[in-house]
Amino acid sequence: MAITKEIIEDKIEIVGDYKTIQVRTATIIKEDGVELSRSFHRHMVTIDQADNISNESSEVQSIAATVWTDELKEAKKLANETANENSGI
Repeated sequence: MAITKEIIEDKIEIVGDYKTIQVRTATIIKEDGVELSRSFHRHMVTIDQADNISNESSEVQSIAATVWTDELKEAKKLANETANENSGI
């Protein structure tokens, strides 16, 4: 009777104007190859984190490098500055 635990990124989505990456991780518990349970955890990776995504999988890093262009990073930076000016920060 072998019980195993497998953790996989089973869904990666790109959403929104600034290409937020949503990652769903599944934890799968199996006994003798038969799935007993599956649970999920989700997290988001935003363009504001572009300089610090080293903890993400190589697949997520590759997606970020592709969709987070310099133009998009600049647009997000300007949007953040405008939001800060409008909020009085």
